[in-house]
Amino acid sequence: MDVKFSRYDTADYLKSEEDIVAYLDAVMEDGEPGLIAAALGDVARARNLSQLARDVGMSRQGLDKALSGEGNPSLATVLKVAQALGLRLSWKVDNASHSTGV
Repeated sequence: MDVKFSRYDTADYLKSEEDIVAYLDAVMEDGEPGLIAAALGDVARARNLSQLARDVGMSRQGLDKALSGEGNPSLATVLKVAQALGLRLSWKVDNASHSTGV
């Protein structure tokens, strides 16, 4: 009996804005730049990578490479991608590692 498996792609499960935000928040908790870039790539694929590339002024291949696990997108690229996706970056205090020095 042959068992067939399909390739898992996170992008297939990012159906709503809430899914996307929860996924990106979880990835940001780790703080690993390569993982964050790859997660943005997952979101880009879920939202039509070709159109997103046009919206940020990059080639599809260039954006795909930048948002891969090995990519190293500039902050400008990350901000453009976030804006094109209707997202914004925000900062919050990390209470686990924040020290007031007192």
